[in-house]
Amino acid sequence: MNGHRADPEAGTQAEEPLRVTAKKTQANALFRKNLTFQKRNWRTNCCLVLFPALLCILLVIIQVAVNGVFNGSDFKCGCKCVPDPNGGPCIQRCGLEYSNNDQAVWCGMANPTPWPALLQIPEPQYRATRNQSPDLTQDPSCRVAGTCAVTIPYTGTNRTTADIMAGLLLGIGATNASSLSSTSVDNLLYSLSKVVLGGDTILQSSLLIETAFTSSRPISVLRPSCAGALGDTANFTVDVGEGYVLSPDLACLETKPLWRDNVSVVNDLLYKGYRRGNPAEEIGEYPAAFDFRNTNPASFDVNVIYNDTYANRTTDQPSFVIRVSRSLNMAAQAFLRYKQGGAAELPLLFVKEFPKPNSQLRLDFSSLLGPLFYMWVLGLLFPVVLTALVYEKEHHLRMMMKMHGLGDSAYWTITYVYYLVLFCIYMICFIIFGSLVRLNFFTKNDYGIQALFYFLYVNMIISLSFLVSTAFRSVKTATVFGYIYVFGSGLLGAFLYENFIVDLNTSRTVVTVLQCIPPFTTYHGLYEFSQYAFGAVYADIKGMQWSDLKDNKNKLQTSLIILAVEAIVFMLLALYLDQVVSSDNGINKHPLFFLNFKRKGAKPEAALTTARSRRFSGSSRAMAYMNAEDAKAIDRPDVAREREQVEELAAHPSKEYPIVCDNLKRVYPARDGNPPKYAVRGFSLAVPKGECFGILGPNGAGKTSSINMMIGFLKPSSGTAYIQGMDILTDMDRIYSCMGVCPQHEYVPHSLSFVTLFYFYF
Repeated sequence: MNGHRADPEAGTQAEEPLRVTAKKTQANALFRKNLTFQKRNWRTNCCLVLFPALLCILLVIIQVAVNGVFNGSDFKCGCKCVPDPNGGPCIQRCGLEYSNNDQAVWCGMANPTPWPALLQIPEPQYRATRNQSPDLTQDPSCRVAGTCAVTIPYTGTNRTTADIMAGLLLGIGATNASSLSSTSVDNLLYSLSKVVLGGDTILQSSLLIETAFTSSRPISVLRPSCAGALGDTANFTVDVGEGYVLSPDLACLETKPLWRDNVSVVNDLLYKGYRRGNPAEEIGEYPAAFDFRNTNPASFDVNVIYNDTYANRTTDQPSFVIRVSRSLNMAAQAFLRYKQGGAAELPLLFVKEFPKPNSQLRLDFSSLLGPLFYMWVLGLLFPVVLTALVYEKEHHLRMMMKMHGLGDSAYWTITYVYYLVLFCIYMICFIIFGSLVRLNFFTKNDYGIQALFYFLYVNMIISLSFLVSTAFRSVKTATVFGYIYVFGSGLLGAFLYENFIVDLNTSRTVVTVLQCIPPFTTYHGLYEFSQYAFGAVYADIKGMQWSDLKDNKNKLQTSLIILAVEAIVFMLLALYLDQVVSSDNGINKHPLFFLNFKRKGAKPEAALTTARSRRFSGSSRAMAYMNAEDAKAIDRPDVAREREQVEELAAHPSKEYPIVCDNLKRVYPARDGNPPKYAVRGFSLAVPKGECFGILGPNGAGKTSSINMMIGFLKPSSGTAYIQGMDILTDMDRIYSCMGVCPQHEYVPHSLSFVTLFYFYF
């Protein structure tokens, strides 16, 4: 890097080599400073590293407490001490016959019970009435009496065909005592398959137990009319096995088909049954809806519409089983009867769960807390970097380092690498501590995927810290913002963004756009880890593996790409804004400074020209105030002589004057109702080489402001100054290579010793 010196004959700047500190020396100095700083702050560093360990231990304690609660008898298969037939002590036996309804779901079943396939019907108080659609005849009062019929909407391209199909949906079999008295399970299931049975209970996560058979409410038999349905109040017995017997009751339920002109009208009807879809805000549900489309005797074309909300997919718990098979069988059997006659049968005999061993409720508390908890742990890295960067800016430490040869590239590179290494150690400790205490969030998911995610996150959060630091000049303000960001981003992710993730109706494009917001990107990645860990514990399988990244439902791959892109974009923006918005030396560059290049053959400019020296860099309001004040001022003779000398140097530059101030002005803006403060009024000065020059004056005369403008701490409102022929408005970085400053205040890191400071600066 070369500087310039004034050529008195040519009026131009001659090249003069400037002192440039080697990159290796800069890196060594910065590393020594940072390492010494960390050594002297070992207590803070220990707290930073041990913080995740303490949190992991806290999670373990909570997990032990949760496990103690779930070890109770209600969360595992029921057991009983039965007498020994040989006269010995009682024998502990576990099974369905010793379990209540809560315990039965945890019992193992080598041969699960086959259950009749039921249609999901709404509870009496939620069945559709004319409040939801004026075409429905039943009055809302039937809800109180529990006598509401159910309605099945249907449509199709050919109404005649659709009417016939709708009339054949329901069964024609009998459910009297004689037809249900068979002791053969196969015969009983066959008899029940001839009718359409409905249940208004909600299934659990498996079909080991059909909750409609354990409910106190009867199982419904769907009929076009209940008049004359004499056998539909019968009772039958189901042997679940191991001595566990169920005896549900049957009750007729009137079922009415309802024609709609097209599928859009059907969808509108179903939506009006949603609580927010009608003015009364009442629920009005339907068992199912059918669109027979282009069905004809030669072609079976149907869409079956069912209520998926019974699956309960909006929570962290495994989704529930929903009764869909019966509605599919109804449509298929109706077509068979339409084609071959009303006596044709396509029986759906039963539905059955896979065999399972005894199980017990297990809740992985760490994975359940997952995203919000780990967001706060990871987010604590953000204020650490932010406050450190703003501290160096507020106390002009970076300025002092630049005056001693530190370049921008070395500062950014070394600082970035330093925090990258520090935070990688932090994340490694976090993973190790979590694994040592056996937190499933870490142990169930592949460590390679976790390492990649945390590495990209660390790069992103460091870049974001550099970017945000350009907006702050006070450590206190930056600290408050940093911790608000940490806790606020976690809460927004948990209570706002997660709703978009779990809601399958949300456009994936919307989710991806929201993911581009830094805290939501992190939250989504942690959410994926927690969900895979939670599912792995519940199903006793492995968590997230590399192969899972190819799953369309897994958005971690998108999060990884966004984190990598954000780390690069944020860093580039930080480098740019540091120069044009928040330059540490107080002199901001032009927004298009990177396009500033010299044309070949162009003549070098004069060191001092009136046009350059009169350049205005303040606001229009400050300019108007200065003009008004200048009109009142009366020049003193000595001030006038100094200004004449500066103007003479502008016309005939000389290398004998290394410091030249040309009409420097500084106005501080109005505050708290006070007028603007005109601190420096046209300060012109030419200091010859070798002269020791002092500035004297009372408090408030503008001494400090003048010096701060010359050394780059403060931007002039008007005018400029030249150090060794270099303009402070454009060449401050090069000026630092040939200027030394002993500041008025102590601009050194307070945590470093004198010896460390000596080695650092010299």
